[in-house]
Amino acid sequence: MSTLLLLPGDGIGPEVCAQVRRVAAALTPDLQVSEAPYGGSSYDAHGTPLLDDVRDQAIASDAVLMGAVGGPQWATAPRHLRPEAGLLNLRKAMDVFANLRPAYCFEALAGASSLKTELVSGLDIMFVRELVGGVYFGQPRGIEDLPDGQKKGFDTAVYTTSEIERVGRVAFELARGRTNKVHSAEKSNVMESGLLWKQVITELHAREYPDVQLEHILADNCAMQLVRAPKQFDVIVTDNLFGDILSDAAAMLTGSLGMLPSAALGAKGKPGLYEPIHGSAPDIAGKGVANPLAAILSFEMALRWSLGQVEAADALLAAVKTALDTGARTKDLGGSLTTAQMGDAVLAAL
Repeated sequence: MSTLLLLPGDGIGPEVCAQVRRVAAALTPDLQVSEAPYGGSSYDAHGTPLLDDVRDQAIASDAVLMGAVGGPQWATAPRHLRPEAGLLNLRKAMDVFANLRPAYCFEALAGASSLKTELVSGLDIMFVRELVGGVYFGQPRGIEDLPDGQKKGFDTAVYTTSEIERVGRVAFELARGRTNKVHSAEKSNVMESGLLWKQVITELHAREYPDVQLEHILADNCAMQLVRAPKQFDVIVTDNLFGDILSDAAAMLTGSLGMLPSAALGAKGKPGLYEPIHGSAPDIAGKGVANPLAAILSFEMALRWSLGQVEAADALLAAVKTALDTGARTKDLGGSLTTAQMGDAVLAAL
C-alpha cells in the first residue's frame, strides 16, 4: 500500500490540505494518508519546526505533501527554529535536489493573468530549480560585528560539479518528453559559481544530451524575457536562489499564486516532497477562502512522480480543468467560492 504523509503546517496550509484529503479519499481510496505537525504549529507545540520522528516518517513515506509554513508570529524565534528552517532541514534530510515548478496557464484563466492574453494563452513552462545547495546552504554565513561598530552579513554561493550535473540531468530528461529545449539561467558574467554552472551544463549537454537544444541565459535577462515573451521557454534549469525568484515571477503570469504546485525530487526510488508555492497567507488564514487548487495539483504531481498512478493524475488534472471551465473560482481568481466549495467542484468533475 502506498503512503502519503501530509504536513499541513501553518496559515492556510491545514485548509488546503483538508481538500487534498477529500480528493485522495475519492480518487485513491487505497492510499494510506497520515498527518504530522510541522512548521510554526510544531514549534508552538514541541519547540521545534521539525521533530526527528516526523523527519524519519517523511523519509519512510512514498510521498510527502505539505501545506505551507511560516507567519509573522514566529518572526522573532531563533533563526534555526523558525518554520522556514524546518522546511530547509526537511529538504536537506530527504535530499530532494530537483524542484519542479510548473507555470502553466489554464485556458479558462488566461484573462486573469497580469499580461495580455495572447502572451500567456497556452503557457507551459517547467522550472527545474536546484534545491539543496547554493547560497541558501553555503558556508560560511552569518552576521558579525566590525571594529568600527558596524555589522556585516554574509552568505556563500557554492556549487560542486556533481550538484550541478544531477539537476541538469533532470532538466534534460524532462525536456526530451516535452519540446526538447532547455534554457540554463545563471549569472556567469559576475559570479564564479555561475561560471562553473555554465561550464558544467555545457559539458553535460555535449556529453550526454546533444539531441536537446540548449540555450544559456543570464538570470536577469531571463526575468525580463518571462515578462516580454514567456512562451519562448519550455524547461528552465537554474540554481536555488534564481529558481526561487524566477519561478515566483512566472507564477503571476498564470493568473494566481493559488494555482501553482511544485515537486521536489531526489534519487530514483526515494520519496518526493510536494507543496503549493503560495505560502501560508496569514492574512486570509482561517477564513475558508484560500484557493486549494495548488495543493490539489501538488497531489496530482505526487500521483505522477512518486506514487506511480499516472492515470489517476491525468484524471485529477482533467477534473481541475473541467471545474475551471465551468466557472469555479475562488476569490483570488475573481470568484466567490470558498475553499471547500472549490474542493466540491473538483470532486464533482471527478
